[in-house]
Amino acid sequence: MSLLLIVLLPFIGALFPALMIRVGRNASAAAAFFATSLAFVLLMSHAPALFRGEVLQAGWEWLPGLGLNVNFLLDGLGFFFAALILGIGLLIIVYARYYLSKDDPVGVFYTYLLLFQGAMVGIVVSDNVLLLLIFWELTSLSSFLLIGYWKHLPEGRQGARMALAVTGAGGLAMIAGMLLIGDIAGSYDLSVILQRAESIQASPQYLPALVLILIGCFTKSAQFPFHFWLPHAMAAPTPVSAYLHSATMVKAGLFLMARMWPVLSGTEAWFYIVATTGLVTMTIGAFIALFKDDLKGLLAYSTVSHLGLVTMLFGFGTPMAATAAVFHVLNHATFKAALFMSAGIVDHEAGTRDVRRLGGLMHLMPVTATLAMVAGASMAGLPLLNGFLSKEMMLHEAASTAWLGQGWVLGTAATIAACFSVAYSFRFIAHVFMGPIRKDYPHHPHDPPLGMWIPPAVLVVLVVLIGLFPDTLAGPLVAMVARAVTGGQVLDYHLAQWHGFTPALGMSVVAIVVGTLLIRSYPRVRALWTAGPHPEAKRIFDGLITGAVDIAQRLTHGVHNGSMQRYLAVMLSAMLLLGYFVFASSPNAPGTRALMPASAVAVVGWVLLMGACLALVLMHQQRLLALVVVGVIGLIVSIGFVYLSAPDLALTQISVEVVTVILMLLALNFLPKRSPRESSTVRRLRDAGLAIAAGLGVGGAAWAVMTRDAETLSGYYLEQSVAGGGGSNVVNVILVDFRGFDTFGEIIVLGIAALTIFALLDGLMVSAAGRRLQSWRPDQARAADRHPMMLAVATRAMLPLALMVGIYIFLRGHNVPGGGFIAGLVVAVALIVQYMASGFGWAAHRMKVDYHALIGAGVLVAAATGLGALVAGFPFLTSTVWHLDLPLLGELHIASAMFFDTGVFLVVVGATMLALANLSRLGRHAEHLLVNREPMDVDPSRPSFAAGEH
Repeated sequence: MSLLLIVLLPFIGALFPALMIRVGRNASAAAAFFATSLAFVLLMSHAPALFRGEVLQAGWEWLPGLGLNVNFLLDGLGFFFAALILGIGLLIIVYARYYLSKDDPVGVFYTYLLLFQGAMVGIVVSDNVLLLLIFWELTSLSSFLLIGYWKHLPEGRQGARMALAVTGAGGLAMIAGMLLIGDIAGSYDLSVILQRAESIQASPQYLPALVLILIGCFTKSAQFPFHFWLPHAMAAPTPVSAYLHSATMVKAGLFLMARMWPVLSGTEAWFYIVATTGLVTMTIGAFIALFKDDLKGLLAYSTVSHLGLVTMLFGFGTPMAATAAVFHVLNHATFKAALFMSAGIVDHEAGTRDVRRLGGLMHLMPVTATLAMVAGASMAGLPLLNGFLSKEMMLHEAASTAWLGQGWVLGTAATIAACFSVAYSFRFIAHVFMGPIRKDYPHHPHDPPLGMWIPPAVLVVLVVLIGLFPDTLAGPLVAMVARAVTGGQVLDYHLAQWHGFTPALGMSVVAIVVGTLLIRSYPRVRALWTAGPHPEAKRIFDGLITGAVDIAQRLTHGVHNGSMQRYLAVMLSAMLLLGYFVFASSPNAPGTRALMPASAVAVVGWVLLMGACLALVLMHQQRLLALVVVGVIGLIVSIGFVYLSAPDLALTQISVEVVTVILMLLALNFLPKRSPRESSTVRRLRDAGLAIAAGLGVGGAAWAVMTRDAETLSGYYLEQSVAGGGGSNVVNVILVDFRGFDTFGEIIVLGIAALTIFALLDGLMVSAAGRRLQSWRPDQARAADRHPMMLAVATRAMLPLALMVGIYIFLRGHNVPGGGFIAGLVVAVALIVQYMASGFGWAAHRMKVDYHALIGAGVLVAAATGLGALVAGFPFLTSTVWHLDLPLLGELHIASAMFFDTGVFLVVVGATMLALANLSRLGRHAEHLLVNREPMDVDPSRPSFAAGEH
């Protein structure tokens, strides 16, 4: 449980800073600090057990069918990275409190920071690769928020988008790789995968999985050629930059390489891909950093170089190189976080990060200068500091490793990269803090408040102490982490400043001498750099993005041209081809069921149906006639349902037809009587061919089903209708019980459709189309008596009868044909004819019902019925039946499904009437009709209207 709490505490803590900001900035920072401190203390409580060699695990089932479980693993490697994330996170929280200005939303910043922190902790303690992937993507999303925190800056927004695009794309590749690894290992749990190195490396899927996983690692850790996003993320506030570069985000890729090292390393593919990528990144990053004038840009490219160094060490595939990599991760986290915070202090106090406008700050900012110079010296790899130790180990491993059979290649390239590393570190020290005091600083520099320099001071103290006492302070930790990385291999090494006169020492001396010479002759070196070509990665990235967007737009506009005919033609063609492929590639045997003789009634019905369909195709341009034919087709289908003993379907079909025809008539009122002929002869022939082919395909499928014996669910429903659902009407029991969840979704969709109609028509009346509608006039004269007396009197007499029929159909639906859907349609028809007879305004004035609320009430009633089952301890929407013995009435049979059916009834009535109401409003808006007070037009020459009442 404690492992879960370590992960959850930052996420829980993220809720409070944005709330506590109402109390003040200090309260917001304190809330973030408290949450991180709790997680850090809880993590440290496990340190003794981990140093004894124990491994802590905890897990809960989540989606076992998919292999996704909430499993956590805390070993030396996870502890090490979690300690960096939480420990440096505490310092960043304190530093950010004094760095951010009063105009910055501090509460939002700390919320983003804790979300990011929680995602990173989740990565390093996950024992399930699918769970790890979830946290991995959360880091991309939360870092997007942090990098773009200053959203008023264009470079901040662009840097955030670039980081998300690159790391997100790498994450997608890594998902595929992890799925392959899990498939090979037969499990998605890391503790299982790490035990199956031989089977994974022997699998033909090893290389694809390796490449895909490394793409994810390289993009996250800014390895060449994906390195360009990291420097552009420097548009973020300095606390974010310090956190990203020292303990989080870019370290995620290094962590995953370390975590998967026992499984993926040891092969030539691993060595040449990882070691070569790391070496190239280390050299290019160091070279570019030397010529960056922005302090954060210089430090960003130096991070790229050091990330390449660690990647190269992991790529060597030897336990000693992996140990050196772990040690350098620790050292880099300490001096790099201190350097970024120092750069932020310089920017905060001097008003600029431009190296060309700085210098002499040692005299004006002695505390900051001391901290930055010590951390910079460690980054350069000078003796007595921790950076020197891990750099010596790196040079030794590089000199001892052959590349393509050549032993000098890696050592020489590593020494060249070290030369540039010394040079940019010395430039950071000399050009910012050395030299005379300038008189053109944007602001007068001075040391910052205590809260800003204490966090980097803590890290600089670690830089010095680890450098002086490495075996005492860092030795046990490095050994524990190295054992976790290498799968328990025990190594014989000694962390010390002096190992005698070794090749690595000579290479280090060469790097320091050459780096010093480069800085002494920097103007000439800079001139050579300026004169030479140096392609801008950002420009290349922007060009690729622009090209991809252009291609996507061309493709989209070419395919989605607004032609519904084209869309339908493409979809039908695809379905026909797929259906034909399945048919042709499967064995086909003739059906075994005997054919039934067709009665004369069935033949007549079939001929009428075909004739109506053909008439619709030929006369579809005459809209009113086409609608009448559609109604005829619906009526014939209803008769067919009756003939086939399906009264429920017949009632539903005929009710839907009545409502649909009336609503469609109202809609057609605003359209020309004839639709224009827009299709060419060729297109009509194409459409006819597709229609015939689709019809034959559907008919053939129906024929195949009906002529073959097959087991269906109908027998189960028939047997369980009374016993399980408490009703003898199988169709209704299926809708409200067996498939109640489907019906629940369908009424929600129906309600959404009605609300969509309302939104579209309501917006239409205030848009340009609505203004055009006001100038619309019907294409023929309308009758003078809009509300005839005979119709009004007849509908008034029919209303109570129709409502009684609707209620009767509703109440009996569980046992005989009927139910909430049919009853809702019957009641809707009863109300519609009132609106038709006396006008919408008159009827609405007397029926003050909010149809939006009616839809909402229906959904809530249906949901409450389902939740009632949950409360009673049964699955959602499980029904029950009560048998009550009432005086006079006798035994009363009540099913809980009736309440669910009530929700269906309310949604159907509300949705139908809402559509009617809005079409009627549209008509009155278009024809400028006044709302009548009387139910009928008694005197057409002197209609009694409420003047001005619309």
